[in-house]
Amino acid sequence: MLRITKISAAAFLAAAIVQSQAFAADEYNVSSGNTLSGSPLGVHGVDTVVLSKFGAVTDGNASHAVVYDGVSYYFSTKKTAKLFEADPQSYLPQYGGFCAFAVALGKKLDGDPRYADIVDGKLYLFVNDEIFRKYKKNPGKIIKDAERKWPNIRGKSVSEL
Repeated sequence: MLRITKISAAAFLAAAIVQSQAFAADEYNVSSGNTLSGSPLGVHGVDTVVLSKFGAVTDGNASHAVVYDGVSYYFSTKKTAKLFEADPQSYLPQYGGFCAFAVALGKKLDGDPRYADIVDGKLYLFVNDEIFRKYKKNPGKIIKDAERKWPNIRGKSVSEL
């Protein structure tokens, strides 16, 4: 039984690594798996319009999905989906939805919409509460460092960083 568990765990880990590397080279932080459209899900399925405008985490719905640049985004209403379609760049998180603090360090980590900040109309995501608190101590420096590092890591896989 233990041997089967080890084999199963190894197979699962290998599949996870292969799948994460396939998405990591892209410039968007997406959930593994595909949506009904066949595209990976961005921003954990949270409505980015509501998040960008109000800082509120509101789950989107597949019935209000918009595919942009190969990524599926879910919205809570038809209205927010239409706002996104009209001007996606105004509502997309910076750095493809990766954690801004990690990007400032030259890394790609998950950006969790529960830990978000809006600065000058731009949405920034962070991996967890601890990192978000560190960021809040000097947001200008973190954003400046991330802006400088992002062009060099944008298309690189996590394993390359």
